[in-house]
Amino acid sequence: MFFHFHPFKPFIFNDTKYLIIGTLPPHRFCTKNLKKNDVDFCYGSQDNLLWQVLDKIYKLNLLYDNSKEAIEQRKEFLIKKNIGICDIVESCFREKIDASDLGMKDIKLRDILKYLNKYENIQKIIFTGKNSKNSPEYFFRKTILNNYKLEEIKNSKIRTHKLVFNNRQILVYSLTSPSNAANRSIGANKNFKEKKLKNPNYKPFDFRYEEYKLAFLNS
Repeated sequence: MFFHFHPFKPFIFNDTKYLIIGTLPPHRFCTKNLKKNDVDFCYGSQDNLLWQVLDKIYKLNLLYDNSKEAIEQRKEFLIKKNIGICDIVESCFREKIDASDLGMKDIKLRDILKYLNKYENIQKIIFTGKNSKNSPEYFFRKTILNNYKLEEIKNSKIRTHKLVFNNRQILVYSLTSPSNAANRSIGANKNFKEKKLKNPNYKPFDFRYEEYKLAFLNS
């Protein structure tokens, strides 16, 4: 068993309106044994597609390397768009050195409700994963179990709930994981299959792009 901790503090500020919530980055971000195209920041793994998706949505022209400039590009974008990041897992233990959510044991969670209470401008939560075991939504549901509930918004194009928190209404989106490991589940998705039939060049990245665009750009 080895100790896997979150190497990045929550990136959140008073004007935060949208809050991205995931679990943990790969263990190499703890040891700083980074790959060539990793960015030493939240979701900076070269194998994670979040920044590529946001890059396309907002036309950011980001760098993908170990430079300080790449980090600053991302921070400046988040501040400009009032987007915060506060992953829900603080630490865990693992038997295998990987980033699988299912492999986490003895999990310590961050106090997400404390941040929601402190930063009153938050109006959207965006989970980088749906309600499978040890996903961000899964842990969030456990956190709010005794005090709050997620009310499903039906007929939405993406998985959407409403959270009433301290007299505030917060929209909650649960999106497909930006990890390439989720490509198999995307391939089995009915909507993806239908679009793939119409357009053979339609890829899992395109599916994510459409989903994330709805969450980030819907007012």
